[in-house]
Amino acid sequence: METIILLAPLFASVIAGFGWRLIGETAAMWLTTGVLFLICILSWIVFLGHDGTTQHIEIFRWVQSGTLDTSWGIRVDRLTAIMLIVVTTVSALVHLYSIGYMGHDENWSEGESYKARFFAYLSFFTFAMLALVTADNLVQMFFGWEGVGVASYLLIGFYYKKPSANAAAIKAFVVNRVGDFGFALGIFGLFFLVDSIQMDDVFAAAPALAETQLSFLWTEWNAANLLAFLLFVGAMGKSAQLFLHTWLPDAMEGPTPVSALIHAATMVTAGVFLVCRMSPLIEYAPEAKMFIVYIGALTAFFAATVGLVQNDIKRVIAYSTCSQLGYMFVAAGVGVYSVAMFHLFTHAFFKAMLFLGAGSVIHAMHHEQDMRNYGGLRKKIPLTFWAMMIGTLAITGVGIPLTTIGFAGFLSKDAIVESAFAGTDGGFAFWALVIAALFTSFYSWRLMFMTFFGKPRGDKHAHEHAHESPAVMTIPLGVLALGAVFAGMIWYGSFFGKHEQVNAFFGIPAHHAEAADHGEDKAGDHAATDSQAAATTESHAAATDDHGVAATPAADANAMAQDAHAGAAPQGAIFMAPDNHVMDEAHHAPKWVKVSPFVAMLIGFVVAFWFYILDPAMPKRLAESQRPLYQFLLNKWYFDELYDLIFVRSAKAVGRFFWKRGDGTVIDGTINGVAMGAIPYLTRLAGKAQSGYIFTYAFAMVIGIVILVSWMVISGGAH
Repeated sequence: METIILLAPLFASVIAGFGWRLIGETAAMWLTTGVLFLICILSWIVFLGHDGTTQHIEIFRWVQSGTLDTSWGIRVDRLTAIMLIVVTTVSALVHLYSIGYMGHDENWSEGESYKARFFAYLSFFTFAMLALVTADNLVQMFFGWEGVGVASYLLIGFYYKKPSANAAAIKAFVVNRVGDFGFALGIFGLFFLVDSIQMDDVFAAAPALAETQLSFLWTEWNAANLLAFLLFVGAMGKSAQLFLHTWLPDAMEGPTPVSALIHAATMVTAGVFLVCRMSPLIEYAPEAKMFIVYIGALTAFFAATVGLVQNDIKRVIAYSTCSQLGYMFVAAGVGVYSVAMFHLFTHAFFKAMLFLGAGSVIHAMHHEQDMRNYGGLRKKIPLTFWAMMIGTLAITGVGIPLTTIGFAGFLSKDAIVESAFAGTDGGFAFWALVIAALFTSFYSWRLMFMTFFGKPRGDKHAHEHAHESPAVMTIPLGVLALGAVFAGMIWYGSFFGKHEQVNAFFGIPAHHAEAADHGEDKAGDHAATDSQAAATTESHAAATDDHGVAATPAADANAMAQDAHAGAAPQGAIFMAPDNHVMDEAHHAPKWVKVSPFVAMLIGFVVAFWFYILDPAMPKRLAESQRPLYQFLLNKWYFDELYDLIFVRSAKAVGRFFWKRGDGTVIDGTINGVAMGAIPYLTRLAGKAQSGYIFTYAFAMVIGIVILVSWMVISGGAH
């Protein structure tokens, strides 16, 4: 079953992409859509029937050289099962939605064929993402990692006649290469030290890596921290974290279904999945974990501030995605990987619904994307309105405080905020997330009020002819709405409930008793580890300083590799060290911490209602009175301008120098100088020697013979 789930989208993509002339465009669209719904059903069967144990399914042998074994296999555990339903569910609904959305695209002239190619790209992306999440070794994961990069390039630049779409596709590809380089270095480092790229071998070697020093860039580093950091650099690129985030908003140049598939629920979550998958290594890298926390918190805050003032409906949701990914990384950074996956899971439903809802609005308004030209659309497109209302209630975190009753985002986001408080002692990350929750509420309700309420603005003709989308576009919205409402309440206990329940859900077999000073009403026992992991952790603690950095000399790489192959990897889909009590402490956070996201949501809603319903002139007055701040946020903190100055212009300057000076002056100058200067001069000299008199030539011959005889006499005498 798992093999069918993995390979079926690839075959559908090949048939649709290369055989559509034989079967027709319509058949290609329905073939890929039908295949996606089939594997979606199979994925839900795998998820609901999974017992938490880890299975390894080998499909075929791949690259094998020396100790390098990259056999193509499928790793089936709870993390894989979660990602299977996220990827296939969203992808299947996006395929169905795209049949209506791409039916009459104004970017293509009458008679042009584009639908089969678009659906082939969608299915290829799904295959690449499935290859990533089912990988049983790091090389296979890197193959899927690069595959989704290729697919995103093709889909973002699908409107290749638009220069802005081509530029956005190139930007996404280049920025992701920066992160991918870090990911590749991390894989090289792990193979160098562990002598294997198999997941289980790497996980088993993690305690030894924590006691190993590694030379990199002329400096000694703790191996676990360095390798975890390099892997996270890859996650930063793919999941659009601060400094490598600039590609995500520009990626909205692709068709709206692409935004929902790649940049809301699947591709951008690959980085979060990577960190959670590598939790056995991350847990032994405290400095890397803290770096993840700070980057995640800064990203959540930064993206939320930029989303406050954006006017393009898709860009508002894009920055929202960037911000929510920051939440997930904070949860992973403090060591509560189950909560990071919880928000990834719930976020897939409501964010895909928001993107597809935005696409329905754009479709109704004849491809107008500026919210300043919307208004009063709730009666024109009521189904879209209620779908986006549910998505807004989910992302802003509406629910009943101090209970497990609420929309999906209420439960998962609050779990992250509580974990951030427990994991950082109420530090920067906690407050950054609370403030980001306030901003999220404001810009989400701003989007709703500007789009569906007030008086119609902009093109009168577009408003008069606005109409609800066809059923193939509204049915996916309804299905996603169910997930946005119920996903959090149904699976709350499995991701963030009592420790025994979380352990059973993720297949963690054993656990430590909870410390007595945590109180009788604690949520559960501490994180699970097997006996070997606990023993190695104790030895690691004895050999490290107060900061967790190994103080012992570098371990022998060969011995480490033998230990990795001989030892047992921690069991379960995720791993939390014995001293990681963050989840338990989060359950017992103060009540004011638990209600703080809800209060922030209310404040954001009230301010948005005041600005866009009660006093619509207020935003303009505020923007004019705070012009520098408004421009700073509108221009996205000037990251693009800064990168253009530092990297783009400097690269162009270097290229111009080599072009003008290197190629023009040195190379062309040398060739032209020889061809037009030295050669004619020598030709003229040679021409003077050609006098035409016989005695001149005879004299030259005599001189030549004298020189030859003299050389032979001298050289012969020397011997």
